[in-house]
Amino acid sequence: MSWTRRPLTVLAVCALLAGVAGCGSGDTPGGGTTPTPAGRLLEDRDKEGRPYREVEAEDAPDVGVEVQPGRSGGWDVRLTVRNFRFSPAGAAARAVAGRGLAHLYVDGRLVARLRAPGHRLAAGLVPRGTHHVTARLYADDGTVWAVDGRPVESTADITASGPAPGATPSAAARRGWGRLW
Repeated sequence: MSWTRRPLTVLAVCALLAGVAGCGSGDTPGGGTTPTPAGRLLEDRDKEGRPYREVEAEDAPDVGVEVQPGRSGGWDVRLTVRNFRFSPAGAAARAVAGRGLAHLYVDGRLVARLRAPGHRLAAGLVPRGTHHVTARLYADDGTVWAVDGRPVESTADITASGPAPGATPSAAARRGWGRLW
């Protein structure tokens, strides 16, 4: 009967330690759990009122943003991330180290929430002139990933040129509607 005691003992230990170790039911590879919450909350907040979640620089997520004119108008945005994974839609609203989504801003105005590294900006969101396109990383609980009290973000400056007053669309197309500077 010793073979029945061992599973019962393991089950009893799992029941006692469920809150501490999770007995292999967590999200991390190998079945362990991730300490929650990840990082520590700061009193600083972004313009939308979301608190910053401070993490150590060596383990911090990082993001780069590249914006190029699209072939049929608009702009192609490509994010490059390090120490970060995009969470799928419907992910639990909790902070897990190195996971979440990116918010995309044009001139400080939120235009998209991204759960993948690629996005297409409509031409109308970037009128004639120079603009700042910023990608900022957020945890799934809505907090802003931060290092040294500053949000983890990257900004690309782009200049969109439009038609001169009275120009025909074909002339404007020959000059080019947008450029990455």
